[in-house]
Amino acid sequence: MSSQKFNLFSFSGKMKVMHLSWMAFFITFVVWFNAAPLISVIADSVGLTNSQIKTLLILNVALTIPARVIIGMVTDRFGPRRVYSLLLGLCSIPCFMFALGTSFEQLALARFFIGFIGAGFVIGIRMVSEWFPAKELGVAEGIYGGWGNFGSAAAAFTLPAVALAFGGQDGWRYAIGLTGLMSLIFAFVYYFNVTDTPKGSTYFTPKKAGAMEVSSKGDFFLLVVMKLPMYATLGLLAWKLSPAGVAMLSDNMVNGIYLLLFAILAADLLQTFNVNKQVFTGQVPKFERYQFKQVAVLNVLYFSTFGSELAIVSMLPLYFAETFELGMAQAGMVASSYAFMNLMSRPGGGWLSDRFGRKSTLLILTAGLALGYFGVAQIDSSWGLPFAIAMVMLCSFFVQSGEGAVFAAVPLIKRRLTGQIAGMTGAYGNVGAVFFLTVYSMVSTQTFFYVIAASAVFGFCSLFFMAEPKGHIAEVSDDGEVTLISVS
Repeated sequence: MSSQKFNLFSFSGKMKVMHLSWMAFFITFVVWFNAAPLISVIADSVGLTNSQIKTLLILNVALTIPARVIIGMVTDRFGPRRVYSLLLGLCSIPCFMFALGTSFEQLALARFFIGFIGAGFVIGIRMVSEWFPAKELGVAEGIYGGWGNFGSAAAAFTLPAVALAFGGQDGWRYAIGLTGLMSLIFAFVYYFNVTDTPKGSTYFTPKKAGAMEVSSKGDFFLLVVMKLPMYATLGLLAWKLSPAGVAMLSDNMVNGIYLLLFAILAADLLQTFNVNKQVFTGQVPKFERYQFKQVAVLNVLYFSTFGSELAIVSMLPLYFAETFELGMAQAGMVASSYAFMNLMSRPGGGWLSDRFGRKSTLLILTAGLALGYFGVAQIDSSWGLPFAIAMVMLCSFFVQSGEGAVFAAVPLIKRRLTGQIAGMTGAYGNVGAVFFLTVYSMVSTQTFFYVIAASAVFGFCSLFFMAEPKGHIAEVSDDGEVTLISVS
């Protein structure tokens, strides 16, 4: 760990690594959400129907759930420097494909692959955890997450202006192509300017590849239970593309996807068993153990926090436009107040977590989250617009501070598995988004907010099963040397 002071305006040592990591994450979010602010222009240019537009938005998040899990494993195995650089470089390709697309099918395929870049977040979580001590980790991860997350808002503000500057029917193509170029260039910037660990530190890799290691029989079964919602969500996305949904895929194709998901689940469970079969025959050495319930609780909390954020960002402009009879441009500006909170709230949640403990901070923020969404559910046209904005911003403070506090705890569970734990928890954010958006398409907006509040209450109850990270976690290097890493 670097002993350098935490100085936000420094660009050397661990601070340089943090700044370059949030910039990499920022670029992944610009690329991931580059089509959203231009979608009406793209639709006119290529001649897309309403259901095709909806399909592109679904495809944008489809691949991110498995991608976060896979990227988490790859990061633990090969190190964040190589994996982040490769992801930024490779994901520029579907970005250029999208910019050059002339038919719905071409755009859909490119959008599907662009979803992979949404996994970039996971890589930086491991990188930052290698460079910062436990007492600074919450705020460092919060800055990484919050400032990087702002890439989606930056895309919404800047890309329409870039498209207008290039002008003409193809202005949007230049805007989207430019984000791909930015991603490609930064791949090299990142690769040549960071290292996986401070000088003299060991980068611990998992003992076995292909699945998350657990420490007991009970943990094994809990891991299996936590895998199921991720597969169910991918099945739900397939159903949304079926004739019963937006009718992009035929019944036969959707049934094929269900079969494929079932086969992958079976292979995944078999691999998980092979990696962990020793828990059924013997005991994991005491200093090597960790409690998987810690991961399960954080998954549930990220489902409510980041899951609801992704869902709200998608529906808020329309909700404000309809409730207060605003134009779409005004509604978009008002709704962006929600994303703006990320710059301060997420680091704020991490800072509170560093100061006042991981569990107590999460309890307070999750209670605030439930009350916040209950409050937002009461908004109607009788409210003054400023009061409605204030209520939404207060709610978003608890949402994003909660995200910061979740990822202040993630790297303190088991160092060599940090990428995989961050991948699974991050994927649960996307599972939450798909779940909440599906609920939104079926019920009234008020009920939608109540459902999110209820999920936060469930998260609050689950926190009583979580233990505050204390003392040290032990990691063993390949030559058998034991290293103790402080987590409190």
